[in-house]
Amino acid sequence: MWRFETFPRAVPEVTVGGETVGATLTANQAARRERVIRTALELGSTGGYDAVQMRDVAAEAGVALGTIYRYFDSKDHLLAAAMVEWVADLERRVGQKPPKGDTLADRVLDVLGRATRAMEREPRLSEAVVTALMSPDRGAAACQESVSGSLTRILAAALGSDFSEELRADLTRTLGHVWFSALIGWVNGWSGIERVGDEVALATHLILDQYDR
Repeated sequence: MWRFETFPRAVPEVTVGGETVGATLTANQAARRERVIRTALELGSTGGYDAVQMRDVAAEAGVALGTIYRYFDSKDHLLAAAMVEWVADLERRVGQKPPKGDTLADRVLDVLGRATRAMEREPRLSEAVVTALMSPDRGAAACQESVSGSLTRILAAALGSDFSEELRADLTRTLGHVWFSALIGWVNGWSGIERVGDEVALATHLILDQYDR
């Protein structure tokens, strides 16, 4: 299963239905929420998306079913929240170990490669969280924004400060879309994991090589 170096002490803030949640949790509530997410990750790791059922999560985590619904609107919201935590952890690790490479493309591919390899190691879990992240559920949609924000900051670190804020935002958004689209193809069985790397590398070089001339 994905290994988090540390779970965030403060739960990431997510806006759901116009209300910001997460920052107001007590220490006990945050720990309970963490336990629920970890349980969902364990179930998803062994059985994929279909194996994550809210009643099973409640039983395995040792909490009441109603307690889970205080934090998560649905299974999709729960799994998407797990993806938020994972990408936030990736962002912290990239901060500790900056992207390597002599060119812009090399540095971007370094961080996206780290993310892809981590997901490759857990194919069933990756299928679960990517599927959830595509859900129209409002909680999952809010998590999409959080994942996008973390990925934008990760890629911005790889790009450096030689771009205007607007151009850097356009570049990170486009590259993030390519990576996520390639992941969808993989988890849905349309292509192999090597295709993810190939498509991301092609797009990255097409977009960024012009800036290294």
